[in-house]
Amino acid sequence: MLSGCGLADSHAPVPEFLRVKAPEPPIEAPPDIKQLVGAKLDSVFASGSQPTHVRVSAPLHDPRGLGWTACVRAELTSVIGKPLGTQTYRIFISDGVISDRRHIEADDNCLTETYEPL
Repeated sequence: MLSGCGLADSHAPVPEFLRVKAPEPPIEAPPDIKQLVGAKLDSVFASGSQPTHVRVSAPLHDPRGLGWTACVRAELTSVIGKPLGTQTYRIFISDGVISDRRHIEADDNCLTETYEPL
């Protein structure tokens, strides 16, 4: 029997240079953020918030997974009609669908992104 010939798999307890690299999962193409957000404003903003002057950043690969993230800004109105001013959200896109959105926090990089109108 021949043993020890060839390379070990990526999880074998051998030096790194002898391991076969694990295949990296394919990354989906960047989504068209303008089209996606424009078609699904209700996925980003609460109903009744009447978003105006909607602007989006370029998509960035989500470092936590295979999807994408982007930042979205708009002028919003409260449910009682009071202006809320500019609000910014980070959206998470997976398989071409907005899967989540979160209001940004102080240390979020959305504050330094470049935005384009829809």
